[in-house]
This record gives sequence, C-alpha cells and structure tokens, in this order.
Amino acid sequence: MRAVVTRVSEASVTVAGEVVGAIGPGLLALVGVGRDDDADRARAMARKVHELRVFPTDDGARSIGDLGLPVLVVSQFTLYADTRKGRRPSWADAAPGELAEPLVDEVVAELRRRGTEVATGRFGARMSVASVNEGPMTLQLEVPAPAGPGITPM
Repeated sequence: MRAVVTRVSEASVTVAGEVVGAIGPGLLALVGVGRDDDADRARAMARKVHELRVFPTDDGARSIGDLGLPVLVVSQFTLYADTRKGRRPSWADAAPGELAEPLVDEVVAELRRRGTEVATGRFGARMSVASVNEGPMTLQLEVPAPAGPGITPM
C-alpha cells in the first residue's frame, strides 16, 4: 500500500460540482492499493498517517493524532503506475476496484478508530482535488508486503 501525504492548511475534493470532502489544517492522504494488499496493510498505513510527526511545535514535531487534526483521504490508483518502459503507464500493479475500495475504506475506518476526523473523496469518481500545501511538506509512505522465507525486504 502506498500513500502520498501532504501537510495542508486546507484541502477539498469536488465531484460533479459538489464538494464531497473538505478539511482545514491537517493532512491530505492520496492512498493507492496494490494487488497484494490486505486489511492488515491498510491498518498499518492508517497508523503511519496517524502517527506521522510533521507538524512543528515549540517542543518538537507532532502528529495529527497528537494535535487532533483531520485528514482528507482520497483513493489514488495511479500511485501504482509503472512508467519504466515507453510513454504509456501500466496499471498492472494496482488493485482492481473491488479489492481496492474496501481497503481504502479500512484505512478510513482505522483512522476513525484512532479518533481522527476523516473526510473522503468518492471512490471511482472523477474528482477534483484542491489543496494549499503547508511548508511544503509532502512525503511518500509505503507499507510493503511482508517478506517471505529467503526474501529480504527493500
């Protein structure tokens, strides 16, 4: 599972002219699901987002969990684009919608279980995402597949 997380002063998602999700200061998390992802990885991603210490304070960096800030979660299958060959991205590593949607929902559910206010986009819709980046602070997160016998994780 992959995410691109941006610290924002505000962010919103619009579908067909209607704002379906919006936050003030917090995090925008674009979440991509790979073919081999599962609910455990979704919960691990939520934990990473919740605990990511990217908000500077007088006594060190804090997370959205520490500060009670919201997150806007938007499904983003294009995070699994393979652009190594040619000019046309391959989406072979992205999970199909029937697998991806419940796992994005699990990320949202786990964030909420941790007490985070969560706004969302609309899965599978053509969305317009607007954000005002703070810092700017944008990070790539990944929860890799567990290593099997004889396999060394990267």
